[in-house]
Amino acid sequence: MADCRRGLIDKILCKSISRFARNTTECLAAIRELKVLGIGIEFEEQHINTAKLSGEMLTAIFASIAQEESESISSHVRRGIQMRMEMGTFMPATLPYGYRKVNGEITIHHSEAQVVRQIFAEYLSGHNTREISEKMNQLSPSNSSRLWTYKSIARILRNEKYTGNSIWQKSYRTDELPRKERRNHGERNRYFAAGTHPAIITQNEFDRVQQLLAQRKETCFKGREICASMPAGIIYCGCCGSHTRKKKINGKRYHICRTHDVNSHSCPVGAVPETQIHAAFLRLYCKLKHQGSGVLPQMLATLRTVRNQRMLWSEDIIELNKRISNITSQNQLLAMLKQQGGVDPDIFISRSNELAEQLRAVKLEKERLLNARRDDTITQTQALIDAIEAGPDFLEKFDGELFGELVDRIIVENNERLRFRLKNGLELTESIERTVR
Repeated sequence: MADCRRGLIDKILCKSISRFARNTTECLAAIRELKVLGIGIEFEEQHINTAKLSGEMLTAIFASIAQEESESISSHVRRGIQMRMEMGTFMPATLPYGYRKVNGEITIHHSEAQVVRQIFAEYLSGHNTREISEKMNQLSPSNSSRLWTYKSIARILRNEKYTGNSIWQKSYRTDELPRKERRNHGERNRYFAAGTHPAIITQNEFDRVQQLLAQRKETCFKGREICASMPAGIIYCGCCGSHTRKKKINGKRYHICRTHDVNSHSCPVGAVPETQIHAAFLRLYCKLKHQGSGVLPQMLATLRTVRNQRMLWSEDIIELNKRISNITSQNQLLAMLKQQGGVDPDIFISRSNELAEQLRAVKLEKERLLNARRDDTITQTQALIDAIEAGPDFLEKFDGELFGELVDRIIVENNERLRFRLKNGLELTESIERTVR
């Protein structure tokens, strides 16, 4: 679609409507947009060309049929899978580490099963998931492509299939198109089947691991609290590029680089108190409100000048303006000839309609080019100016709503400086004024 908007495509050839879109709404929306751009779609199986007047109506009919057929087939397939789950005969498409499918039966891969048993034993002996992952990577052959992480270790420890039992439909796909994967939190039935395949560990070992996982989770996260005053996922480490993690430790809220939190030697950027981030934003807002009132308006004026010059002097726009002027002149000349009786009325009507269609097509082409080259920075800069002008003269405390209107993200450059990226891409730095003890 982006190439179509840029004028790189003249016509689209498609085997069938079902290949183009399985959802009627999305299909028609795309066809209408392409029709405005002057791009037709020809569907080979249905013999439809959307450039023709009747094309969209026929497309809607066939798209509805294709969607109904697709949903009907999917419904039958899902019902068959659900029936096999209910009867306990369901065979999953993928198997966890340690198992293989041989002649339609689930069998144990003995070398991998030994690794699984070692993981459970290590965890029960007191090691955490990160320590286990590091040990597994050290023990792995040099030619092995598998990289163990603490998350993959945790998935193995929580997977009931290693006991020989199965819980099916932990996740499901939505009924409507396009399908989306969702975790099952009670929206659908779950199915438990005992003894569906050979066990690698005992049920007792698995239960002990689950109990230990719950205890460690409670211990590790005691004293930590996800703070709601700062939006999630907008603070990044300027050194390694990872997101920061929110913590509440000893009654104080911090934002700490995830890499540094795992291994302080991997990233030098440490924890930043949230109060210091708030204070830095208050200073930034004060500067924008009182000291930098001319920065954003000047930036906006410069952006508009650059955009207008770029558009006015664009070769494509100049050529289209010439064509518009030429068609307009032809239309005026035709009207003058008609007034003087120098042209037959039927010819006048036919030629006028032809010129009107040409003018409409050229204007649409010009609008398409202008829209394709539109810079959102101007709109975003104007929104920033409006938000700052509507804001208070002084902020006594952190305002999350105003923060969300102004700031796109924060980059922690180092332990002494923050970089605020505003919504229009402008970046401004503020120091971290840490308390000296």
